[in-house]
Amino acid sequence: MSVDLRTRSDADPIAFDPAAFLAAGLPDALARRHAERSRPHAALAPLVLDVAGSAWTLAFDGDEPVLRPGAADGAVQVRLTDALLQDLATDQITPIGMMTGGTLDLSTGGGLGLLLDWWVVLRDALDDDPLPGPDEVQLDVDLTRSFTLADDPAEIRTFLEHAGFVHLRGVFTEEEMARISADMDRAADTYAPGDGRSWWAGTGDGERLVRMQFFEEHSPTAAALLDDERFTALGAIPGCGHRFGGFAESRWEALFKPIGVTSGISDVPWHKDCSLGRHSYECMRVTVGVSVTGAGPTTGQLRVVPGSHRALMWPSLVDVAALPLPDVGLATETGDVTLHLSCTLHMAQPPTTGERRVLYTSFTLPPVDEEAQAAAHRRLVATARETAPTTVSQPSTR
Repeated sequence: MSVDLRTRSDADPIAFDPAAFLAAGLPDALARRHAERSRPHAALAPLVLDVAGSAWTLAFDGDEPVLRPGAADGAVQVRLTDALLQDLATDQITPIGMMTGGTLDLSTGGGLGLLLDWWVVLRDALDDDPLPGPDEVQLDVDLTRSFTLADDPAEIRTFLEHAGFVHLRGVFTEEEMARISADMDRAADTYAPGDGRSWWAGTGDGERLVRMQFFEEHSPTAAALLDDERFTALGAIPGCGHRFGGFAESRWEALFKPIGVTSGISDVPWHKDCSLGRHSYECMRVTVGVSVTGAGPTTGQLRVVPGSHRALMWPSLVDVAALPLPDVGLATETGDVTLHLSCTLHMAQPPTTGERRVLYTSFTLPPVDEEAQAAAHRRLVATARETAPTTVSQPSTR
């Protein structure tokens, strides 16, 4: 098993004709994938694609998804430009990305769930992607287990591959974390709302700083960790050649998790890090969380859905209680590290009794070797289709 699920590269030429895609490309892809599947998708209500004034209806003919010209009466409509249609088709954007970016245009406010259900069908048809439904994912590891860097790297890697996360105990010392916490206090005065380097949230006590980007510029201790062998060992765990990536130009992001957030982005709800798009270009990135302070159920711990990185499902707005996968809280001590893959469904649990401090950064996959990657992925697809269960009910994509 590999955590490298990329099937596209930005180096690939894109030749996209919206009219040809709607008339033949998408209908053919739906029919081909339907014929390949061991079980059909659950039937969905029709969805109208209004593309630059031309209407097409996605609907089910029995258990087969089809695309037909014209608009079905009373159906939810999503209005798309030619450019948005291309971005949706080529996995540059998701409905969540459209909503976040202000380009989502639905005929009814209640249509987002239907659009996300159809998005799952379209990704299944258009992507060379072996991901099964959530109820087909098998979890064959002890989800209560944690590790140290002294444990067998192969065991840690296997756990990460299967569960989509790892909890590593005692990676850094309490003294190092105390220095970083003091650096966070000193750095806070150098940030301001609207500076392009920080996130702020409203609380009952007023506006609070919740995220400091470029924190390495304010903390010699945090900056030094990036070259520490304990840190570089984290990037080697997946065995896929991950390289330190940070977040764009920011190498460390330092987060305060205050109690009682009423507005702004602090306690982020359930999502995948690829929820806005580009899963097939970038997944799986490894996100590193360093517990500057410990965290538990009432102090802002990370929660994850193990196995969700191996499931084709909504990338956000998920009703986790309805999923056939568990929900696990990662209680940490000072100096512990959590790793989660970019496709692992996760959330920041709002603190209620004490605030949390945490550092985040990431490791990214190296550039794709086009020929080798294509061959490896074909093998992965073939293996997944050979071993996928055939006697299961259709999973909920919610």
